[in-house]
Amino acid sequence: MLVQVILKSKASTGVVTVKPDASVAEAAKVMSDNRFGTVVVSADGETPEGILSERDIVRELSKEGAGCLDQPVSGYMTRELVTCTTQSNVGELLQQMTEGRFRHMPVVEDGKLVGIVTLGDAVKAQLAQVAMEKDALQDMIMGH
Repeated sequence: MLVQVILKSKASTGVVTVKPDASVAEAAKVMSDNRFGTVVVSADGETPEGILSERDIVRELSKEGAGCLDQPVSGYMTRELVTCTTQSNVGELLQQMTEGRFRHMPVVEDGKLVGIVTLGDAVKAQLAQVAMEKDALQDMIMGH
């Protein structure tokens, strides 16, 4: 199964971003308001420069205290982005996310952000595919 299938099945195709100079508190509010675990960091809203997760914020809060909330997200975001394309295989995504220990992957086409896939999205897609294959095999065996 390809990532494009997941993106088509998601309710919203847009990706919420914050600018690199946004405060960590502003990014946390965006995540909270949208019920997201991460937010992509982008100066123009199209080209991903980094990603900031709830875990990143909690880690900095434990190290620096509440003062980090006033700092720009550019100082805390993950800059080494692992991305995929709409033509990426979901099985390979699951492996990358598991090995890399992250739960959100930006989808990029021609350098532009077109969506985001979560670990939950990928697992749901894989389970749906396995269920369809099971049903098809059962139908073949039963002669339907």
